[in-house]
Amino acid sequence: MIPGGRGLNPKHMKSMMKKHGINIEEMEDVEEVIIKTSSKTLVFRDAAVTLMDVQGQKTYQVVGNPEEITSDTGIPQEDIELVAQQAGVSEEEAKRALEECGGEPAEAIIKLMSEKS
Repeated sequence: MIPGGRGLNPKHMKSMMKKHGINIEEMEDVEEVIIKTSSKTLVFRDAAVTLMDVQGQKTYQVVGNPEEITSDTGIPQEDIELVAQQAGVSEEEAKRALEECGGEPAEAIIKLMSEKS
C-alpha cells in the first residue's frame, strides 16, 4: 500500500518509470499475432499488444482470444471439433472432409452427412 492511502497520479507514475529506464506503450494497428509451436499455431486476431522496454530488454504482452490451428493442415482445431460433433464422426474424418471442402465447415458437415445416408 502506498503511504497516505492514495494511488499515484498516472502521469507521475509514467515519468518515474521513464526516469528508471522503463517505457511502456500500446502498439497500434495490430492485425494479428501468431505463435507457432511444433504441434500447433495460435492466431490472435484483434489482439491488444503492449510493449515494455526496460533498459533495452523488450517484453511484449498479448491479450486476446487465440484461434488454434493444427500445424499440419492449417485448419482451425475448433472447426475440426465442430464438424466432428455436428456430423457425428471422428476428428480424423472431420479433418479429411474439411481439407476436401477447402476448410469450409458447413460444406464439410453436409458432405459427411450425405455420405452417411
